[in-house]
Amino acid sequence: MQILNQTRNTTVAENAVMADTAFSRLKGLLGRSEIGSREALVITQCRSIHMFFMKFAIDVIFADRHDRAVGLVSRIKPFCMSPYFFRASYAVELPEGAIASSRTQKGDQLVFVKG
Repeated sequence: MQILNQTRNTTVAENAVMADTAFSRLKGLLGRSEIGSREALVITQCRSIHMFFMKFAIDVIFADRHDRAVGLVSRIKPFCMSPYFFRASYAVELPEGAIASSRTQKGDQLVFVKG
């Protein structure tokens, strides 16, 4: 599935995968050595992430239940924790630099396109 930034008319990710089970949400990107340049992992029911035992930095967009960006964390490094975003409903984990390249800002509208 694709993730588009409707506000900026940009592509956030070409190939997004949902982590919507207890196990997939817990595992996240652990065990991977990288995330592809156009990939994303969407973690449901998520207001904060940790990077314990991760091997690489990522960007994270936190969005509310209306798919609006309510928090942005660029280049979060291994063994760090993100801030807690009270209004967030889910997190989109992306390759480092994806927030800048998609020009995503707080308040932007995200759209998910299946197919």
